[in-house]
Amino acid sequence: MPLVSVRFAVLGPVRAWRAETELDLGGPQERAFLALLLVRAGQPVTVSEIVEVLWGARPPRSAVNVVRRHVGSLRRLLEPGLPARASGRWLVRGAGGYRLLTDSGSSDLLRFRELCEEAREPSVREKTAGAVELLIQALSLWRGPVASGISPDARAHPAFGALERERLAAVRDAVDAALHIGMPDAVLPDLRKAAADHPLDEPLLASLVRALAATGRRTEALRTYQAICARLADELGIDPGPQLHDAYRAVAGDGFGDGFGAATGAETGMATDATTGTASGGVGTRPDGDAWSEGDARPAADPRPAIDARAPKDSGHYPTRRPATPAPAQLPHDLPLFTGRQAELDDLFPPPTAEGQPAETVAISAIGGMAGVGKTALAVHWAHQIADRFPDGQLYVNLRGFDPSGAITEPGDAVRGFLDALGVPPERVPHDLDAQAALYRSVLAGRRFLVLLDNARDTDQVRPLLPGTSGCLTIVTSRNELSGLVAAHGARSLTLRPFDAEQARAFLVRRLGAERIAAEPGAADEITRLCAGLPLALACVAARAAVHPGFPLEAVAAELREAHGSLDAFTRSDTSVDVGTVFSWSSRAVSAEAARLFRLLALHPGPDFSVPAAAALAGLPVRRVRPLLAELSGVHLVNESAPGRYTFHDLLRAHAAELVEDHHTDAQREEAVHRLFQHCLHTARAAGLLLAPHGDPMPLPPPPAGADPEPLADDGRALAWLTDEYAVLLAVIDAAASRGADRLASLLAWSLEPFFDRRGHWHDWAAAQRTALDCALRLADPAMEARGLRGLARAEGRLGLHDQSRSRLERALELFTALDDQVGRADTHRSLGWESEQQGDLAGALRHNRLALDLFRTTGHRAAQASVLNSVGWYQALCGEYEQALKHCAEALTMLQEVGDRYGQAATWDSIAYAYHHLNRHPQALLGYRNALALLRELGVPYLEAVTLIRIGDTHLATGDHEGARTCWEQALALLTSLGHPDVEQVNARLRGKDDQLGAG
Repeated sequence: MPLVSVRFAVLGPVRAWRAETELDLGGPQERAFLALLLVRAGQPVTVSEIVEVLWGARPPRSAVNVVRRHVGSLRRLLEPGLPARASGRWLVRGAGGYRLLTDSGSSDLLRFRELCEEAREPSVREKTAGAVELLIQALSLWRGPVASGISPDARAHPAFGALERERLAAVRDAVDAALHIGMPDAVLPDLRKAAADHPLDEPLLASLVRALAATGRRTEALRTYQAICARLADELGIDPGPQLHDAYRAVAGDGFGDGFGAATGAETGMATDATTGTASGGVGTRPDGDAWSEGDARPAADPRPAIDARAPKDSGHYPTRRPATPAPAQLPHDLPLFTGRQAELDDLFPPPTAEGQPAETVAISAIGGMAGVGKTALAVHWAHQIADRFPDGQLYVNLRGFDPSGAITEPGDAVRGFLDALGVPPERVPHDLDAQAALYRSVLAGRRFLVLLDNARDTDQVRPLLPGTSGCLTIVTSRNELSGLVAAHGARSLTLRPFDAEQARAFLVRRLGAERIAAEPGAADEITRLCAGLPLALACVAARAAVHPGFPLEAVAAELREAHGSLDAFTRSDTSVDVGTVFSWSSRAVSAEAARLFRLLALHPGPDFSVPAAAALAGLPVRRVRPLLAELSGVHLVNESAPGRYTFHDLLRAHAAELVEDHHTDAQREEAVHRLFQHCLHTARAAGLLLAPHGDPMPLPPPPAGADPEPLADDGRALAWLTDEYAVLLAVIDAAASRGADRLASLLAWSLEPFFDRRGHWHDWAAAQRTALDCALRLADPAMEARGLRGLARAEGRLGLHDQSRSRLERALELFTALDDQVGRADTHRSLGWESEQQGDLAGALRHNRLALDLFRTTGHRAAQASVLNSVGWYQALCGEYEQALKHCAEALTMLQEVGDRYGQAATWDSIAYAYHHLNRHPQALLGYRNALALLRELGVPYLEAVTLIRIGDTHLATGDHEGARTCWEQALALLTSLGHPDVEQVNARLRGKDDQLGAG
């Protein structure tokens, strides 16, 4: 420790004292920097994490220089007059970042943790009164919210939220111990305050109910439970969970069931709908665009038409297509050469519960942030071994908690990804994270899932992803000790260590063969020593040796011994190896061209990358890049995670990032990133036009040399490319915006509109459009602003935020009018038409679409004109003007066939059939519906296929063909059931309601 006495406080206001004098820490940003160092408690904090805390997603270009100034200022404050590189420093550089050297005598946080750990020692825990005393002493160190005094945006960083979870864990432990020995009054003040700060934390609230009753306040306990039930219902739309329910039983005794709450979904065997009032609506509504959307349930506040009334087809949006959802099986491939870890595997198989199920949550963590030790490999291998115990499916997400790029997976993104995999229609997904997590728990209730949460940063990132009931197993991997997960959720913690000499030798035997190792045992031992038993380093060396089977192992060991590399972020004082040496040795073992590609790949912002994307970064043809990637994969510098798609290990990405900084100028790096971004933009633009040929055109300049877009033959290939690149494209939007490439970020977000809408990714759509609008406003370009307003309005409309979306559309229309942009005006009128329909104004919807049609006719934009012609016809049909509707739709159909818009043709055939049906010309209606059905089946749109089958059933019933009607409705019911769509119940009701007409029985 440093020689001069300094004390720090972060459990409340951020403060520091030198001797007995309190130090002036400066402004909120300087305090935030110190607070981050304190909450990391002696661990290294990277510059990228500091930048994230101080500036969020929009750091200035000078951010790194400002961080260095903060470092200098803090050193001068803590260590006045101390020469550079002198001993006795508080703030040191190393291990990839900055570290503040604190202990429990100088840090209130470390003292808090020390007291909590002492209270949890078995010898103390048995003497429960002593444990209560220690925990109360620990909680007394908190003088307010953690790191108060810094900006709210900085405090929103997960590092600070994780500390609050530790506090809550200590409160729960104190309550449990106090209740056990009959001392609830001792902890009630801390418990009340924690419950007020966390009014939706059910385990904490259950503790409050029990503690109030234990202190003789039974009436207050029952009233508190009643208030909790009301809050959960109002804010999350859910019933109380099992812990609250059990607490109420304990307090109410035989009085249970007297109106304080309903049984939970788990008890009734029914999943609770946690959406905020969503109601499934009429089958076959089509929210807007030439497009139909299968996801058409809307919040109950939005009037839903009955089954025979349908929403409009055209207002500038795109078809939604959701394939039938199988049971999710998302586990990554198991490693065929998985070696060792038998003791850990034995430890992971806990004794079964009474129901024969393993423990609910297992955390696999590595103390001290050790990367490359094989956490993911072990978790995936174990998950595959026990997957058959979880027949309802397996969910997986890489939370990217320590990604060198800083692109951490937000809990909301992960929850929505799981809900999508579970078949929840996007319109049923609530807006806020708590409600999304509640819906996720409801969907899993009573089912048996295995959930693998890989590479978690902290407990806060994991908590919303935990199932709420038994029967599910959650495996979590992290470099951090997830003490909050262990304390609050009973997780079993397993710490992985590097291989010992015997395990490392077995690893090499598995990769290189027993004969080769036995022939040179001394060289094999030296290799394992130089790799310090780290599986990732051993894999790199073994791959190099395997590629050259004629190389003596002694030569491999000598190369490794003589290599010189650097990877400060992962150098550890307790090992004899700089892991960067192994990686540097591997990268020098490949060709110069492959080494250059390896360095440039560090600039890619996404979670994985394709061959064409790698080619764009390198500025090389795809045919030249494929063998380079194969070369890198052959020595484990990259991993081919799927055919044609590659990933980095975090350590290797960090190593590549160091190399690209050392070997390439700023201009060279900028050129590579520009090529990649342009490649993504031009390919996404081409894909968007294939999905929606009627879209508002966005002329783009030709891509720069080396940034050629991928060739997309048709809309099916476009959809496949967008699906594969989805996470990458979202990352590119954010990266472009953060680098000041505002125009590119906006254009890319707008290019993805058809895909967002077709797939139902409406939350992501809204987030991307907010970024696009922010970029447009920074550009101070009215045309970009108008497009940004319209794009965000469309996404908000899909989410039911109609007051916001309409006002944005009206402002966009003003801007397009002032710019004399006829296409922009027309497209905005289409969206205003859809908004009008949402408010029940069919006449207004028809008026806006007629205005759009007139404008498109003046511009000669035939694809858009054809689309809006159908929209006009559709609204005329809804208004009872069937003959006029047929006229406009027939004209639209001819034009749509000319431009090759098959989605538009399907929608138009449906409009024609609808009009014929209401003119009692049923044979023509059946022909139109069957044409629509054929196109929809060809395009693979199961929801819209179900919609059309229902319409065909309606027409059969009108002709007296009861059996034909029943057959179509049952086929539609099967499709909707496979999709998990809420309209299932309405089709069932229709079938039941027509039983007397259909001659049931």
